[in-house]
Amino acid sequence: MRLRNKPWAVDLVHEHPESVLDWPDPEKRIDWASRFSHPDQLLEIEVGSGKGQFITTLAQEYPEKNFVALELQITAAGMILRTKLANHLDNLQILCADAAEIASFFPPASAEKIYLNFSDPWPKTRHEKRRLTYRSFLCQYQKVLTDKGQIEFKTDNAGLFAYSLLSMNNFGMKFNFVSVDLHHEKPEILAQNIETEYEHKFAAKGNPIYALHAKFETK
Repeated sequence: MRLRNKPWAVDLVHEHPESVLDWPDPEKRIDWASRFSHPDQLLEIEVGSGKGQFITTLAQEYPEKNFVALELQITAAGMILRTKLANHLDNLQILCADAAEIASFFPPASAEKIYLNFSDPWPKTRHEKRRLTYRSFLCQYQKVLTDKGQIEFKTDNAGLFAYSLLSMNNFGMKFNFVSVDLHHEKPEILAQNIETEYEHKFAAKGNPIYALHAKFETK
């Protein structure tokens, strides 16, 4: 969902280039080590972070890891940045860019997890290639993830969930976890779940939340 433009958010992004990479040139290597206080920590990436509730909560709960919020919209980036600054999250960076080029922005085998949370379902057949679980995106993720890395995916859209299962299966991925009603799973599973803004809203209405964790069989 496209957010209404907020001038303060755009201004805030431009005031903090140390925290936000605003559409960098994919041909130029990003020096991630210089952007984190502890560059040797494990890296996790959320693709399409929205207002940032999920990724900022992760960064607060796991200071021993580094995180990148990859987001198309600069207004959303500004909202994430505001939370990052307020909570002094030195282990969080924000990247305004297109996920279709994710492998250009990160070194090979550099991330332990890629999160896909409530992505646009692009329901029309002619828009299939825009879905974040289309095979061209999976190919990009495979380059960025380590051998043991995995994709963690959540959605309220049954059609996108079914499509993603099929797309990942056809790509030769292995599923470690699949749920058609995440919020009614075992307590130990729910205890590890961090909600997004959309997830909280949809679950409160009684909508089932679909989830999966998947790994690539080979690199």
